[in-house]
Amino acid sequence: MGVVLTPRKNGAVKVVALVPIDLKSTYATDGDRIVYWLCRSISNRIEHILKTNFANYPKGELTVSMIEDFLGHGIFNSDGEQWLWQRKAASYEFSKRSLRNFVVDAVRFEVVERLLPLLDRARRDGRSVDVQDVLERFALDNICRVAFGEDPACLAEEGGMAASESAEFMRAFNDAQSAIMARFMSPVKSLWRLKRLLNLEPERRMREAVGTIHGYADRIIRERRARGEAAGPAACGRDDDFLSRFAASGEHSDESLRDVVTNFLLAGRDTTSSALTWFFWLISTRPDVEEKIVREVRAVRRASSGQESAGAAPATFSFDELRDMQYLHAAITESMRLYPPVAMDTHSCKEDDFLPDGTFVGQGWLTTYSAFAMGRVEDIWGEDCEEFRPERWIGDDGAFRPESPFKYPVFHAGPRMCLGKEMAYIQMKSIVACVLERFSFQFVGGEGRPGLVLSLTLRMEGGLTMKVITRTNSALV
Repeated sequence: MGVVLTPRKNGAVKVVALVPIDLKSTYATDGDRIVYWLCRSISNRIEHILKTNFANYPKGELTVSMIEDFLGHGIFNSDGEQWLWQRKAASYEFSKRSLRNFVVDAVRFEVVERLLPLLDRARRDGRSVDVQDVLERFALDNICRVAFGEDPACLAEEGGMAASESAEFMRAFNDAQSAIMARFMSPVKSLWRLKRLLNLEPERRMREAVGTIHGYADRIIRERRARGEAAGPAACGRDDDFLSRFAASGEHSDESLRDVVTNFLLAGRDTTSSALTWFFWLISTRPDVEEKIVREVRAVRRASSGQESAGAAPATFSFDELRDMQYLHAAITESMRLYPPVAMDTHSCKEDDFLPDGTFVGQGWLTTYSAFAMGRVEDIWGEDCEEFRPERWIGDDGAFRPESPFKYPVFHAGPRMCLGKEMAYIQMKSIVACVLERFSFQFVGGEGRPGLVLSLTLRMEGGLTMKVITRTNSALV
């Protein structure tokens, strides 16, 4: 459940909306009055909040305060000038071709050296694997390499984080997200502070989790500072990783850099792994979609290499080859329509306002929309809204056809539009193309849809247990 809240005069918070994320229609209630939020005008309302009147809908003090001990005042938990300078700095770096090339190289290394060998060992040994866990470890390795020049090697057999240390770190991230969601879901918004003071659950685990996460971030920053001092000013900013570029000016404190690290860890580890976990489950239920993806992957391979045999081809794909995979792009996009990594988004209303349809929003009210619910509304996506159908994203010319970000706010929209969108697609398409070219997954977790775990990102309850099967060249032509 998600909530829309208004403050009372005495400072308490009043619940005026309940958002069941598994229902087609989402509504707000205030006494006997019912206002339906998900209808034909929802895109206009979201555009008003996220773009047209952006300055009037910041994250807000309440939201920032509830996440501050985890994310500090990083780019995902700040407003105004504090957000703007981080956005400008990040936007400048993300626009550089060198960063894109660095991302491609980092993903290639993780796929070839770790992911494919891990899956091949599981196939050879007849073991099932938790694909969600594998993807989260992959994503952590990749974001640490790209963002900080650090390789925790969580997916490696040996030589990286010890298995216990890696598991502790991953658990800390999940615990922190669960505790923050509990804060948001509580009808009494200050209750978590009392629980933290008394060291009660889940705040006890939250304190331990934040200590683990910040300890890791602080170590990265200390080592980066030491490396920079040893190299001297002439080498400042030469490293390709994002943190080196961000810290090159020398204007940022260790605390500010720690916020950078934790914010990018959250964005890089949890979003792509969430998206691909649900994607691999969906295609395991739709062999026709999987077949089309594999046909396209092999067609791109043949066109670029001139080789008919997939076994003789390089292990990964170039940026241009990934860009040519239009159906794969559509399939991943369609999967995120149904299972968006960030299922809900909340903003605070700074001054009294009216939405385009005349709905009043009072000062201090929290406005929440659910991308998960929007993906299941017939007025937005048609009668087949609950069907996994990648073809809805393909135009008559066979090319991918994007939709308005206010209709499909998976990467947010407006000034806060996700800067890492291209990076995310590079990583996701590379993983899927390389894996499905060689293997097929068989879901062994039982019948029915897996359960949802709604934290800051949408995770799968109990993981995604899959059997790894070799894909033969003769299976598809």
